[in-house]
Amino acid sequence: MNIRVLVVDDEPLARVGITTRLSAYSDMVVVGECSTGEEALTKIPQVSPDLIFVDVEMPGISGLDLLRALPREQAKCIVFLTAHEEYALDAFNVEALDYLLKPIEDARFAACVDRARRMLSLHRQEANFERLYGLLAIADKQDSGGVIKRFPVRRGNEFSFVQVADVDWIEGLGDYAGLHVGDRTHLIRESLTLLEARLDRMQFVRVHRSTIVQVERIVRVEPAANRDAVLTLRDGKTLRVSRTYRSRLVELLQKP
Repeated sequence: MNIRVLVVDDEPLARVGITTRLSAYSDMVVVGECSTGEEALTKIPQVSPDLIFVDVEMPGISGLDLLRALPREQAKCIVFLTAHEEYALDAFNVEALDYLLKPIEDARFAACVDRARRMLSLHRQEANFERLYGLLAIADKQDSGGVIKRFPVRRGNEFSFVQVADVDWIEGLGDYAGLHVGDRTHLIRESLTLLEARLDRMQFVRVHRSTIVQVERIVRVEPAANRDAVLTLRDGKTLRVSRTYRSRLVELLQKP
């Protein structure tokens, strides 16, 4: 698959040097050149480069400032060009893929290109998995009337399914959730709030801002300090119950 490349450097000869080197790689397609950071900010949304080579030191917006100004999705693969080795640490602090010290050695440039290929391949693979996960989730939601019956779970390069009935409890991890099934944990890309809205409210209950529990797995609930509580699951796992969610838990446990 071709890699779209943008070259940003205020020195014309430096741009020629990069584009000439890139011409030796059949998958590297130069989609534009810019002489300033300001020009690059306008150009990047227009040409959607996969890989950007950018000089650190430029009049006006520097290479570092350019990277900081770009939305994260537009700055996944940045290579800094610099004549000063001390900028290397700055480059990595802003999560650049790599930096090339001028004058650029052939072997170093080849290693950088190879590294960019690997990273972009991973990005594309992740994007494909995200799309597939979304399609599987939508299909399951339609088939079940909006209530989750199973979770698509990625294992290496494949998807398998975890049945909702097999999940003991769910842990919120930012934009992800950990499905605890026995002694195994499966990570899925979905927030706890979204999951709570799609789970059967008679089967699962939120007991903490970071925890959802399957009601049938609960064997004991004991009071704790500050009107909180501690519940115990069948396998002996203990989880904190926040007072914010305690009333809903008690309501479900009291149902015949």
